[in-house]
Amino acid sequence: MSKYSVLIQYDNIDDIYVASIPELQGCMAHGRTQEEAFREVNIVRDMWIETAKEEGVPIPEPALFNDIVV
Repeated sequence: MSKYSVLIQYDNIDDIYVASIPELQGCMAHGRTQEEAFREVNIVRDMWIETAKEEGVPIPEPALFNDIVV
């Protein structure tokens, strides 16, 4: 399995952590802790990739560290 970057941010309004994978549009999950959000986004990542394969949607490669723009 390729390694994707995971971005975890805290949401003050809902008091949760939101994890997303920038390379996979719409791939995000949340949890009460950073660890829970990370576990959940990895489950969602696998589902995202499986669905993309079933629907014939191209699956983006993980971004190289040098490709990330802040």
